[in-house]
Amino acid sequence: MKKNFQTVAIVALGAVLVGCAAPKTGRDDATYYYSNKAATAVPKVEPAPPPPVQNGPAGVPKIVYFDFDKYNIRPADRNVVEAHASFMRNRPQSRVVIEGHTDQRGGREYNLALGQRRADAVQRALTQLGVPAERIEAISWGLEKPASLETTEEGYQLNRRAEFSYR
Repeated sequence: MKKNFQTVAIVALGAVLVGCAAPKTGRDDATYYYSNKAATAVPKVEPAPPPPVQNGPAGVPKIVYFDFDKYNIRPADRNVVEAHASFMRNRPQSRVVIEGHTDQRGGREYNLALGQRRADAVQRALTQLGVPAERIEAISWGLEKPASLETTEEGYQLNRRAEFSYR
């Protein structure tokens, strides 16, 4: 009896080894089995799409403009800042980067500092309107990303700005 058990075990082991070494027929039996069972299989569940990126309040500009060599928010642009503050207060997960820009006049270092003061002014206004400071980042591009390349007063005005960029 012991000899029969050993023989059966050796034959089974040999069959397993031969099965592993057998050439592939181009079809994996498990894949073939499950692919033919598609009608009774559980349907594939697709992951939910990520929530849409909030790009700020609808219909409200994402830019605050500044006067030449100034960084205080003009009265005409206060409603823009207030609308963005309201948007952020109502969406606690929202984060924003305020990007300060300048026109082409002046030196590189001066314009970087002026752009930062403009971004900081908008950040300060948002925090005074109830938005937590840790959800706002203020950076300066100085004169590096002009909105207009025209060297007219109208072109310069388009470049003196702070932009809201939601993340």
